[in-house]
Amino acid sequence: MTEKIWRDGPLVSVGEAMVEFAPVERGLYAQGFAGDTLNTCWYLAHLLRGGRAVRYLTRVGEDPLSDRMVEFLGDSGIDTSVVSRDSERNLGLYLITLVGAERRFSYWRDASAARRLADDPARLDAALAPAALIHVSGITLAVIGERGRANLWTALRQARAAGARVSFDPNLRRRLWRDDAQAREAMAEMAGVSDIALPSFDDEASLWGDATPRATAERFAALGVGEIVVKNGDGAACSLCDGRVEEIPAVRVADARDTTGAGDSFNAGYLAARLSGRSASAAVAFGHSVAGEVVRWPGALAPPEAVEPLRQRLAAPAG
Repeated sequence: MTEKIWRDGPLVSVGEAMVEFAPVERGLYAQGFAGDTLNTCWYLAHLLRGGRAVRYLTRVGEDPLSDRMVEFLGDSGIDTSVVSRDSERNLGLYLITLVGAERRFSYWRDASAARRLADDPARLDAALAPAALIHVSGITLAVIGERGRANLWTALRQARAAGARVSFDPNLRRRLWRDDAQAREAMAEMAGVSDIALPSFDDEASLWGDATPRATAERFAALGVGEIVVKNGDGAACSLCDGRVEEIPAVRVADARDTTGAGDSFNAGYLAARLSGRSASAAVAFGHSVAGEVVRWPGALAPPEAVEPLRQRLAAPAG
């Protein structure tokens, strides 16, 4: 299965890397780096360490904090060769506010260099051409604007024609779109160039009016996506792959601390398991396990030592 589905080449995640401030205790915050596609990229690099190359395609500034971001990526085992620099802009920033384990975000991203990551079609084509897997989110689509989206879709079509597969997490952030109609149009266009869709049911119900996770899966299938997993918080995920619909229960976590990055880490767990030859249902179960560990830690990125047992589990022969 692995050889039939995945060609050789790096895994490329595309999007906006941000400065993260996550609450720790007594009004103090820990500064880190995160962002939805960066989180997925980080977990892929840790889960597949020693396997395929994992690259992050973004644009950052030329300031010291951007330098630290690039160093962080490299130290995390992520290939930074497709990170570009912008002399006029810098990194976006977000702050997490927790209500129990649930999070709310405050953003400062208007001057983010990542808004220009898809402005150069030649650079974009060169970055995506060798990829085996390209991962994109709805946030990516929103921040790069209309011209960037057009460039990205052209590059994705070319990469798919050469054998790459594209995964898409719609990850709705309404404030980034002009209105719901613009978001729906862009999401549908992106689905048309995607092989794998990893939507969250609450977002899809809100934007499209889907009544059930299965309805979401069937809508993506009608748009031409062949492999779909609808995440549903701590409820069962709905998988539709090769025409087969399955519901796979989530992992129950008694000591959840912060749900930031749960969906992004699920994406990485699912994709890493599929790349390792697991079935769709086994990959969903593994994605649940990764997300279940991540919510036990503050911020989007769990400590590497917490991810290591999951990497070892994935590296073991399937049985």
